[in-house]
Formats: sequence, C-alpha cells, structure tokens
Amino acid sequence: MSLSSARQRRATAASPLSDDGYSKDAKDRKRTTGGGEDEGIKWFLPFLALGLLRHMSASSNLIHDCDEVFNYWEPLHFLLYRSGFQTWEYRFPSDSDEVWGVQVCNLLMERDIKLSDFALRSYLYLFIHALVAGPASLLFGEHKVRVFYSVRLFLGLISTITETILVVALSRRYGKRVACYVLAMLCLTSGCFFASTSFLPSSFSMYAVTLSSALFLLEKYAAAVSVAAAGVILGWPFSILVVLPVTVYSLIRGPFKRVFLSGFLTSGCLLVLSFVADYYCYGRTTFSVFNLLKYNVLGGGESHLYGTEGPLFYFRNGFNNFNFAFILALLFVGVVPFARKKYAPDLLIVVSPVYIWLAFMSLQAHKEERFLYPIYPLICVAAAAVIDSFPDFFHDKYSSQQSIFEKIARGLRPLVLGFILCASHSRTFSMLNGYGAPLQIYQHLEYHEDTGPGSILCVGSEWHRYPSSFFIPSYIGEVRWIDDGFRGLLPLPFNETLGGTTAAPSYFNNKNKASEEQYLKDIGACSLLVELDLRRPYPSRGSDLSTWETLAALPFLDRELSPPLYRSFFIPHRWQQNNVFGLYKLLRRLRTDQL
Repeated sequence: MSLSSARQRRATAASPLSDDGYSKDAKDRKRTTGGGEDEGIKWFLPFLALGLLRHMSASSNLIHDCDEVFNYWEPLHFLLYRSGFQTWEYRFPSDSDEVWGVQVCNLLMERDIKLSDFALRSYLYLFIHALVAGPASLLFGEHKVRVFYSVRLFLGLISTITETILVVALSRRYGKRVACYVLAMLCLTSGCFFASTSFLPSSFSMYAVTLSSALFLLEKYAAAVSVAAAGVILGWPFSILVVLPVTVYSLIRGPFKRVFLSGFLTSGCLLVLSFVADYYCYGRTTFSVFNLLKYNVLGGGESHLYGTEGPLFYFRNGFNNFNFAFILALLFVGVVPFARKKYAPDLLIVVSPVYIWLAFMSLQAHKEERFLYPIYPLICVAAAAVIDSFPDFFHDKYSSQQSIFEKIARGLRPLVLGFILCASHSRTFSMLNGYGAPLQIYQHLEYHEDTGPGSILCVGSEWHRYPSSFFIPSYIGEVRWIDDGFRGLLPLPFNETLGGTTAAPSYFNNKNKASEEQYLKDIGACSLLVELDLRRPYPSRGSDLSTWETLAALPFLDRELSPPLYRSFFIPHRWQQNNVFGLYKLLRRLRTDQL
C-alpha cells in the first residue's frame, strides 16, 4: 500500500507539468469526455475586444493606397450617385481592341465569349459592398461621408466575426493562452488594425483566409474549402496560394466527395454571379477574374510600370507592421521540432502560407504593402505559438522539476508580448497622427458652402491622397487635377455620355502614359485647392496670399526630413521634437471684392 501511495503521489506531483491542459493528449481527453465545448475562450470576450478595436479602425483608419480609392471607392460612388472617377482597369475595349479567347477560354467557355486586356476589376465585389452602401445612401441622403464610414463599419464587422471564430478555434485546440496571445495581437498590431477596414480585395481575402483557417481547426472541412473558394473568387484570385494548404488537407481529412463538391459548387455559383455582374456593368461578355489572371500571369501585363521594389521590401514592411512579432512568426518552423505534438501538423498547415506567400511575392518585381494583407492574421498566430513555446526549449520531459531556464522562459512570455503590443501601438499612433490630415481636411469642405454651387475643387501633386468622392459635398461641381509634373495616367470621371460603366474611352491606356485630357488647363477656374506645403525652397501655390485664403490647415509628417525611427514609432516627448511637419491645406480663391 505504501509503495502504491508513493507512486500515486509522484504521479500527482508530476501531473501539473505533463498535463497542463494545453497538450495534445489533454485536448483529446477533453473531446473524448465531452468537455471540449466547455473549454477555451467563450465567444463574447474576443467579439467585444475585436469589435471595439475594429470600430476604432473604421473611424480613424487612413487610406493607405490610392488604388483603394480609385479602383473601389470611386466605382462604388458611381454606382450610387452616378459620378466618380474611372481607371483604365475598368475600361472595356472597343471591338477593334485585342481580345484573347484561345489560350485559356477553350477550357472555360465558348469561343464567342471575349476576355480582354482590360476589364480587370470585378463588379460583383463592389455589389457586395453596395448592399450596405445603398441603404446607407438612402438613409443619410447628402451626407455621403456617413455612407463611407458605414461601409467601413461593415468591413470592421466582417473582420470581427472571422477573427473571433479564429480565436475561439485556437482556444479549443491549443488552449486559452495561445488564443489570448493571438487575440491581443489581432487587436493591437498595426498591420491588422489598418488592413481590417481597408476596402480592398486583399483585405477580403484576409477575411476568407482567417475564417477558412478557423473552420479547418474546428474540423469543418467542407465549409473551410467553400470559404477559401469565396475568398479567391470574390476577393483576390492570387490568394489561392494562401488557401492552398488548408484546401488540400481539408480534401485529405474530410469526406473527399463532400468537401470537393462544396468547393466546386461554391466556385461555380460565384463564377456565374461574377460573370453576370460583369456582363451587366461592362455591357459585354467578359470575365474580370480571368482578365486579371491573364494580365498578371500570362504575360500580357506590365505591372512593373507602377513601381518596383527590392527582394527585402516585404520583410521591411512586415517588421514595420508587426515589429518583433514578424520575426517570431518567421521562426515558427524552427519551433515545431520542440513542440511537435502540440503544433504539427494542423497549426503548421495553417501557418505555412506565411512562408509560401512571402517567397512568391518577394519574387515579383511590383510590390505593394497591401499584397501581404491575406497572411496578416496568420503572422499573429505563428508569433503567438512561438511565444507560447518559449519554455519548451528548456523543458526536460524526463524530469518532474522545472529548470531555472524554463521558469525564466515562462516569465518572458508576457514581457515579450507586452513589448510587441507597445511597439505596435506606437507605430499605429504615429501613422494616424502623422498622416491623418487628408481625411480631416476634406471633411472641412462641408463647412464652406458659401463658396457657391458649381465650384471646382483642384488637386495637384496630392491626387494620390484624394479620399474619394464620398468626401465631396454637392455644391462642388467637379474635382479636377492640375499639372504638378506627374507624367503617369490619372483617373478620369466616368463618362455617362459614352455609357458610364460600359464606356470605352480612348484616353485610357495600360502603359501608364498621361492623357492630354487629365489636367485642367485653366488653373484660374479653380475655386478651391488642396495642397501639401512641405516648406521647401520653392514656393507653393497657396503661398500667394493675394490669390488664396487658407480655410483649414493641419500638420502632416514630412517623411523625407524626419528620422526613420521617430517617424515610424511614436516616442513620447520626442516624436514632435525630432520630426519635421508640413501643412496640409484647404485653400479658397479670393473673390474679386476681397482683392
């Protein structure tokens, strides 16, 4: 009896180390005993935390890419109000333009269906957002800015729901601690904060990747594949590389026929809807999904015309948006051998797209920050798993005692996480306060109706920070670009006379060559002017006080003259002292009776 009691005492003493509730064996026992549903984080906490942060993002987020405005906000504005700017990507060619119906289409559709060098954007993606923007436009009337933020809140809600499901799935599979780490990083890392409410297909694909990964961890394999297909077709076709591991393993793990049919039917239905939406808006038979693939993959595109970056661009960008969490995420593969029972193979499958996507995108010449959006939540998952595994590097499975190094590693976990979150908040705060002036300046327009109906708002070199026509009040007749030296092609208004969305204006091209019609020739016709005064040696237009009066001016961070450390991260008492600021201005031409 004494020997048996001693064995029981040793087993009891060792049990906290061998069964802490986070091991794979412990998870299996909970599922077997039916206690799995009672374990892990409940839905309310992550939904509340993410909802608050996504609301903050929707109300304060910047517009980080002019493509978000001109390829998505502007066409949506046109669908609602019949005015807005059009880009060459939405131009459908005339009958004389080159079409490609042989290379790929023989496998997809009849030979009389044309897929062109243009019509690259899907109107189905816009229609999804119009489901919110349409009722909001009826509700708010002329207050278009409220419609803009209604759509952003909708995006924030989608992000909240998908990320909540991911956090809950992680808590059920890997314990509360990992899930809480992921929740904290989803809430506060700069990358997730900014990407979550951006009106971009890459953000939509991010939602799909998040939800698909969560469903995979919850063993809902058919649903995981369907969501992955929706993200690829409705969002960004190239994100197929991101969802590929989860899709393949879902087909292997689940009932193959059911999982395959689920993905196939979802893809088929969405492709038909996309085809119908494109036919309705472009006025001809075309397929924007395949047009985009053809432009970028089959040699017809020249995306390098819009800027190229070196192979380390995404690694620098990843560090800016996730700081040391990005480095930890890259180290996840090295941690797997120490925590094989816990993370392999399922979490490795979920996280593997981080490496696949980084490798693929780094090989492309044309790089943009938004291209990394689909893997942002997975970076948080990988980093959280590495932080949680710190003690595993020093754990001796043959000993019931914790070593001093294991105790130190356990204590380091909250410290490392806290440092990452503080650095992330510093980055977010610096971005919002340094570059938030454009959205605020354009909102000042609604307070100056005394400028008169039919006023012309002019924008020069700051065209790429134009926040969309949702910020333009009704008394402004048109927005025009003025020549400040840019020689690329600029967006031009949708032409209702030529057919609106069905038009094929001759002034558009895919060579990024300026059109003669894009600039206002008579600058004297400008009633209002938006410009950035960086106080360079050469004078700005607004410095002519005999012509212009300043209606509003806000500080704007001068990136060129500010030190990289201080402009990238907000450091109390040093941020304003060490950085250099210009003024973002809204100017009005003085009336003749004021001269």
